[in-house]
Amino acid sequence: MKKITVYHICMIAMAVGLNVVGGQIALFLRLPIYLDSIGTFFIASICGPVYGMIPSVISALIGGILDDVYAIYYAPVGILLGLVTGFVYKKKRDSLGWLFLAALLITIPTTLVSACITAYLFGGITSSGSTYLIQILAKTPLGLTLSCFLVQLCTDYLDRLFGLGVVRVLTKRLPSSILDKLK
Repeated sequence: MKKITVYHICMIAMAVGLNVVGGQIALFLRLPIYLDSIGTFFIASICGPVYGMIPSVISALIGGILDDVYAIYYAPVGILLGLVTGFVYKKKRDSLGWLFLAALLITIPTTLVSACITAYLFGGITSSGSTYLIQILAKTPLGLTLSCFLVQLCTDYLDRLFGLGVVRVLTKRLPSSILDKLK
């Protein structure tokens, strides 16, 4: 890991703010996507996997303290999300097709971990709007764990795609002088 600078600290703080605010909006509106990873995507895409893990941990702690106790339990998902995003962005291509592929590559491992946490720790019930879909599917022959995985695969993919799209716009708007200081 390279030396952490004031720019890194400020951008990590901004990423935590994006994660917390996005998560609160999704909770308030009961959206089936989470919006709590945009800051993590941003830092991981610019600074790499190690820096990508930091905002997720801090955001989970803040979210857990403020009002969403479930956030703390999903901290391992956020850590994995920052790690995988950082590695995926090392192979970054500037095309729309790449964005869809990157979202899928990031979604699959994080959804596996997330679905296990949702099914085994919480019985499929969390603060997310996707809980309703999980509970309906859990009554089918799919069962709880597979229902969690399938619902979260869809919602996580949409969440990742949206978040990566926002990051794409943000990074194109940032001055190259700032981006250079973060890389």
